[in-house]
Amino acid sequence: MGLVHPRVRGLNGEVKPPERPNADTLLADMRAVAERGDWVAFNRLFTFYGERVKAYLRHSGVDDAAAEDLTQDVFSVVWRRAGQFDPRQGALATWIFTIARNRRIDVLRRERRPAPDPTDPVLAPEAPIQGDAAVEAEEMKERIKSAVADLPPEQADLLRAFYFDDKTHVGIADEFGLPLGTVKSRLRLALAKLRVILGRER
Repeated sequence: MGLVHPRVRGLNGEVKPPERPNADTLLADMRAVAERGDWVAFNRLFTFYGERVKAYLRHSGVDDAAAEDLTQDVFSVVWRRAGQFDPRQGALATWIFTIARNRRIDVLRRERRPAPDPTDPVLAPEAPIQGDAAVEAEEMKERIKSAVADLPPEQADLLRAFYFDDKTHVGIADEFGLPLGTVKSRLRLALAKLRVILGRER
């Protein structure tokens, strides 16, 4: 997926991975994404759930390349629809994997060109952000824009196209005249660098 767990050093100097986040930590990150558009929290969710979603898609019969594309698509939906998640209705993992299942179904439907399913939660309208949350979301949006501006242009342009303009990997490759593999690798690098930049600002 391109995002690597940060490493920490133990008392004797050995390098070890961070502790597995608990459910409360993941829910807090989800709230931060929904309320403030927190990119750092989003990347923690992506780091924890990304490979799990990809494995689920591969288990459902999707090849490795398509599973990677679909996984990034799933988390694009998670980013855009974060305000719709309600922990009273079910677990965060269930919500994310439901999106993955629906995106997999969407791919099959597009291949057969049927009418879209109006009950698909992916198509539901986004909940409006109000009050202080709206102010915080706008501030986070400006932080993200500023951080993206610090990326190399070839990475920043692709990141804007994928996350802000909702374009697919294939659409970006066609628009920029790049190989599909180059688009994927640049997006992975951009996400990793963006996480570092925003982490320094906290």
